[in-house]
Amino acid sequence: MNAPVPASVLNPSQVIEEVSRAWNEDIVQQLTDYIRIPAKSPMFDPQWKEHGYIDTVVRNAATWVEAQKIEGLKLEVIQLEGRTPVLFFEVPASRGAADQAGSAQTVLMYGHLDKQPEFTGWRQDLGPWTPRYEDGKLYGRGGADDGYAVYASITAIAALKSQRVAHPRIVGLIETCEESGSYDLLPYVDALRARLGDVGLVICLDSGAGNYDQLWLTTSLRGMASGVLKVEILTEGVHSGDASGLVPSSFRILRQVLDRLEDSQTGRLLPASFHCEVPAERLRQAQATAAILGDELYRRFPWAHYDCGGATTFALPTTSDPLQALLARTWTPTLSVTGVDGMPDLQNAGNVLRPYTAFKLSLRLPPLVDAAQAVQELKALLEDNAPYQARVTFEGASQATGWNAPGMTPWFEQALNAASQTCYGAPCGYIGQGGTIPLMNMLSVGFPKAQMMVCGVLGPKSNAHGPNEFLHVPYARQLTAAVAQVIARMP
Repeated sequence: MNAPVPASVLNPSQVIEEVSRAWNEDIVQQLTDYIRIPAKSPMFDPQWKEHGYIDTVVRNAATWVEAQKIEGLKLEVIQLEGRTPVLFFEVPASRGAADQAGSAQTVLMYGHLDKQPEFTGWRQDLGPWTPRYEDGKLYGRGGADDGYAVYASITAIAALKSQRVAHPRIVGLIETCEESGSYDLLPYVDALRARLGDVGLVICLDSGAGNYDQLWLTTSLRGMASGVLKVEILTEGVHSGDASGLVPSSFRILRQVLDRLEDSQTGRLLPASFHCEVPAERLRQAQATAAILGDELYRRFPWAHYDCGGATTFALPTTSDPLQALLARTWTPTLSVTGVDGMPDLQNAGNVLRPYTAFKLSLRLPPLVDAAQAVQELKALLEDNAPYQARVTFEGASQATGWNAPGMTPWFEQALNAASQTCYGAPCGYIGQGGTIPLMNMLSVGFPKAQMMVCGVLGPKSNAHGPNEFLHVPYARQLTAAVAQVIARMP
């Protein structure tokens, strides 16, 4: 007897019901267990192999995937010599899809399991490794960024299989080096290139959302250049009363060096090559998104505040104009100091002129600026002609070029809007993100014709990388259902 031919139309109500049940009965608990494991990315845990946390979260995810018994799914944990491991899974095209023209196209699903470090400032009853589920939010490090991705991806595939809907070939790549800049990922992409196939759709669940009311497609990502800027003026600390005024402060020299890069009054980066023009399409999308989100674009952040004459005074953003706020965090190069060395804590800070000051710099670059070239220019700009002939070095530089999404095909745009309307009751929104996903630029170069569904759960106040990070579970459920519906509409 012939096997039933897969259906051509997905029942969205059934998808939402099945996905919600999987999240409520299983996935939330899986992510609760995941949050407890301090699987910090290698940059933040050089002894990651000895500690075994990354191996543990990979093994746990692999065990869960295999337990779902997805028809035809093959799963491997792959680890190249000296590299962090990856999960790779493959689901062949359904029979109905395989019989159609163009069925050689593949869907590539992506996520990561490594985490940012603890950071400080967590609410007293919360912590990075102590999960708590409260009002639909699962608090803890890594659940939203983006340990949920592998669980959501497999659940979306299960929803397709449950209804026997025709679907293309699907592969998944879950890495464990993303928060360190994905330096281990390219060797895996090269090793697996033949098995990836002809990728026609990439689904990346490592991005953000403008609000929790609709599906959001990421249209661009900034690049990043980072490294440690160090200024040395002495070989050891000396009494500040004896030396200050004669020995220049390493901190003051560092300030002068940074003045070459950034206007401290406005925050504008001075090198023209670090800027680029915003494409007309992205500007139009930003105008539409600014109209949707309004002042939520800057109100979403936890601004410092204090009492002043009986009224509460809040710290201010660089701009309160919604469009400029959106462009500032997505298409404008920006410098952040994310770490410092050479300074004792306040309790142990004696009257000593310190021998050196070191800052860890994180430079966010516009999507169209080449990061490798920017790093070369940055190093020369900071190191050359040091004040007082101090020893100035910029070392440990890493970089990732940003990404600008390719044009959308009609089927993809229609699928996104249909999924957003079905799952959220609102049309799909389009938004650039200020963060970096190194894989996206790699994939755009390798698969220039692929459509890119880059989305995620990092909406207002979700605070990835900082204290009180949370996963908005209702939004994640809806996103999982939306992913299944987009895959089902892929021609």
